[in-house]
Amino acid sequence: MKFPFGIGSKSNSSSSLETTSGLGTFGGVYTPSILTILGVIMYLRFGWVLGNAGLINTLIIVTLSTAITFLTSLSVCAIATDKVVRVGGAYYMISRSLGLETGGAVGISLYFAQALSVALYTIGFAESVVQAFPHLSQLYVALAITVLVGILALTSADIAIKAQYFIMAAIALSLLSFIFGHPLPNATSQIFMPPPENAAPFWTVFAVFFPAVTGIMAGVNMSGDLKDPVRSIPTGTLAAVGTGYLIYMILPIFLAMRADTDSLINNPLVMEQIALWGPAILLGVWGATLSSAIGSILGAPRVLQALARDGVLPHWLSFLGNGHGREDEPRNGTILTLAIAIAAVCVNKLDLIAPVLSMFFLTTYLVLNVAAAIEGFLQSPSFRPKFKVHWSLSLLGAMGCLGVMFLINAIATVVAAIIVSIIYLWLQQREIRATWGDVRRGLWMALISKGIFQVDHEDDPKNWRPHLLVLSGAPQKRWSLIELADGFSHNRSLMTVSSVLPSGSRDLAQQGKLEKTIRDYLSRRGIQALVRVVTANDPFEGGLRLVETYGLGSLVPNTIVLGDSDESSHREQYCQMVAKIHYSKRNVVIFRCNSQSSFGFRRRIDVWWGGMQDNGSLMLLLAYLLRTDINWRNASIYLKLVVPDHTAAAAAKANLEKFVQGLRIDVLSKVIEAQGRSFPDILHQSSQNADLIFLGMAKPGENFTQYYEALQKRVNNLPSTVFVLAAPGFAFGEVLSES
Repeated sequence: MKFPFGIGSKSNSSSSLETTSGLGTFGGVYTPSILTILGVIMYLRFGWVLGNAGLINTLIIVTLSTAITFLTSLSVCAIATDKVVRVGGAYYMISRSLGLETGGAVGISLYFAQALSVALYTIGFAESVVQAFPHLSQLYVALAITVLVGILALTSADIAIKAQYFIMAAIALSLLSFIFGHPLPNATSQIFMPPPENAAPFWTVFAVFFPAVTGIMAGVNMSGDLKDPVRSIPTGTLAAVGTGYLIYMILPIFLAMRADTDSLINNPLVMEQIALWGPAILLGVWGATLSSAIGSILGAPRVLQALARDGVLPHWLSFLGNGHGREDEPRNGTILTLAIAIAAVCVNKLDLIAPVLSMFFLTTYLVLNVAAAIEGFLQSPSFRPKFKVHWSLSLLGAMGCLGVMFLINAIATVVAAIIVSIIYLWLQQREIRATWGDVRRGLWMALISKGIFQVDHEDDPKNWRPHLLVLSGAPQKRWSLIELADGFSHNRSLMTVSSVLPSGSRDLAQQGKLEKTIRDYLSRRGIQALVRVVTANDPFEGGLRLVETYGLGSLVPNTIVLGDSDESSHREQYCQMVAKIHYSKRNVVIFRCNSQSSFGFRRRIDVWWGGMQDNGSLMLLLAYLLRTDINWRNASIYLKLVVPDHTAAAAAKANLEKFVQGLRIDVLSKVIEAQGRSFPDILHQSSQNADLIFLGMAKPGENFTQYYEALQKRVNNLPSTVFVLAAPGFAFGEVLSES
């Protein structure tokens, strides 16, 4: 059955069963969570923790570790009670809060971590079995248990949960046997004893113990099989965390009273020697490893199913999103997970990647905390969790997760971060479209609303950038104009591509659709820009209206980019528009494109210098910005100055070279002696082989139209040329000195 993006764990045909079928809080959340918390570390490493840290420090370690897990649980509860958590658990929560790329990057990593964890747990089970029965083969035992666990998961999630009840009974029996046990022979109480002199450092011990309390995702991953996820996830998760904390605070007290330091540190199965019935501890160890393996092989395929249904996985893997039976069980994903686990067991070299797997789980907790913190901080109207948690607690949980990751294994933390980042970039490049919103838009809106009020109404030289309004019309017809503007901006300043349509040609809804079409076209061609389409009786009137009204508060375009106008019938209106834009204190940049050469080889930019007046400074700034664009990175900027004769050339050359040295811009200066030649002749002779020419314009006056016509004739048959008219009253020379 095909599933559209964003569909939950049940198909439409089974949606009516959601309230009457599914697992409850105890079986679906509490049981898998507490069984994962009470794992092999409790049986095989808790004595080592106590022996190295001492009782007081052990209780502190347990409290700190549980506090981080508790804060993460609060974040999970907040997200789970705000939206229905569908199949995929943690992946579903993250993708619906922070977006498909972040959710997919964490989800894919989490899936492989859980799939390989099945092998880790079954190998651990096999090791303990071989210790009790040395004649058995560890590899064959691990393979047999892996296959049995897979068959159990394929049969039914409900049967697997029922199997965990027996495992829970075995763990409970082992704990009771330990509590009613006896001290070791000649053991003295360690309750008031300090840590030994050669003990492991506090944070090393903390790092060994912390994975013992990171089992809260076991229940969340079963979200798609729960009868009521919104109620079951908070109740079951917090109950499991509380139960685990209580047990972990009681056990070290009994251990400290019944065993000496040497036995605690050197005997991993010291609990077996203390217990009333020793084999009960072995049953507990086996139960803990089996329950963790079952939890992983139940959770991993459900994450994979959600990834496939959301289109995160490649299309040829879409069959992994199919569900089977009344409970929509991910059998395809379970078979794949079982195959991965069997392969990992056969390789039998998981020690190197085990720390990275732990990092993936902690990365999931970290991102969940971040998601809850952002949602709570933004206070979006759509975020209305029944279980309310202050955003600062979620942020504290995120910081705790990050700190613990580096304490456990800094190298594994970096490796996990690199892997997640690579997957994120891959998903971002695929541009997968989701049918749901996420918190990123709300975050940017909050930042924009804060930033708008912090921006002064007047530009200052130190932070000046060209915010561009490009009066391009249809982008396809004047693509070179948009390329030039993008070269000035290259995603570091605001750029808006605008079109003026005849009045009545589009209503507001059609304008919105056209804007989206243009925006998509620009995006496909690598241009990041805003788009604005307006209608007007006259295109020049529409252009002026855009200049006058477009923007948000003090954030308005300061540089208007136009194409040149060769139509004599429109030239008067065109020049009037340029004059009005100039008097509104905006920079005017007019691009006259050579249709044959366009930008040539993008190797040479000629800037015709008239001194430190505003036009000259703005031309240099624009040429510098253009050269920092990747397409112009090999271009040379030639700063050209014309002087009357040889007498003036020497002083001009010295002054120009001194000026260039102070610019901190790679510019080649060139002083040209006129020797009676006119400037148009010099211009044609000197810039004929340039790829782009910058020329300053005179301020609009009474005969501006005639001046502009003469300017057009002056550059006729030259390479593409940019006419620059700086806004009056702004010190562009100071921008150069601040650059």
